[in-house]
Amino acid sequence: MGRPREFDADDALQTALELFWRKGYEGTSITDLTDGMGITKPSLYGTFGNKEELFRMALQRYEEHYMAFFWSALEQPEARTVALDILRGFVRAQTEACNPGGCLVVNAASSCSDAALEIHKTIVERIQVGQKALARRFERAKREGDLPDDSNPEDLARYILTVAQGTAVQASSGASREDVYRLVDIAMKSFPDK
Repeated sequence: MGRPREFDADDALQTALELFWRKGYEGTSITDLTDGMGITKPSLYGTFGNKEELFRMALQRYEEHYMAFFWSALEQPEARTVALDILRGFVRAQTEACNPGGCLVVNAASSCSDAALEIHKTIVERIQVGQKALARRFERAKREGDLPDDSNPEDLARYILTVAQGTAVQASSGASREDVYRLVDIAMKSFPDK
């Protein structure tokens, strides 16, 4: 019978999430993880599987804890409010003083080489899930007359998420929350009115 676990797996997962967020998937080594989490390699592998599985768990936690605003925003009654709440939610998450700068997904996606193709695919799939949900919400808004008839819901969803990704780059480069909010305000000027 093995020795009982001597660390809090939830705390260790949070530490891994923060390391991946700060350094990207490939920039975070197993040694970074074990040192940061305060565990041994056998404990990491025994509890979380491999680095790829640990990243997927961290990504799931990131979505649940830091991106919950996205799904709440989809429930807003007007398309403009949906878009604004999503963009402002991204800015809040990306500029929170206790969080690493930027966005875990953007940081990881922009630093994945061919050696991390499966992780890159996972990230792209997660982005597409959000983009499709947002496009469906904008399609509903179009049907309800909340967006002009000539609006393209898929393009609008892609636009909003592209702006969100840009805010992540700004936040990781040290821009203040107020500076990034001003960028959101500029971007929203091109959002169609009903």
